[in-house]
Amino acid sequence: MLVSTRGRYALRIILELSSRPKDERVSLGELSEKQEISLKYAESIVAMLVKAGVLDGQRGKTGGYKLVKPASQIMVGEILKLTEESLAPVACLDCTPNQCPKAKNCKTLPMWQRLNSLISGYLFSVSIEDLNKAQ
Repeated sequence: MLVSTRGRYALRIILELSSRPKDERVSLGELSEKQEISLKYAESIVAMLVKAGVLDGQRGKTGGYKLVKPASQIMVGEILKLTEESLAPVACLDCTPNQCPKAKNCKTLPMWQRLNSLISGYLFSVSIEDLNKAQ
């Protein structure tokens, strides 16, 4: 699994917002500047996060973005699942049930399934608040 810039930038935007007072709205321009992300790219990421219900966006002079729920309730896995096509370590785990014609006889499949479970379990156990505390 390779996390794209979209996933990394989404986490950075959320971390930036989580470092602000609860109801403070932050403009797209400020998010873009603070995180050194192009305005256009930040806009596409923020739009996706608003659509998914992670961020609340408001237009206008007093507008901007803020988190919908506390940082302790936003999990890294949730954000990466939104931004990445897949968190699976191998393509055959992207489908449920597994569509690989070799799945029944694959000696490596249990290992990949376990790795997938470990990755997912870990990412969904780390909150944005945890990341803020680690700094």
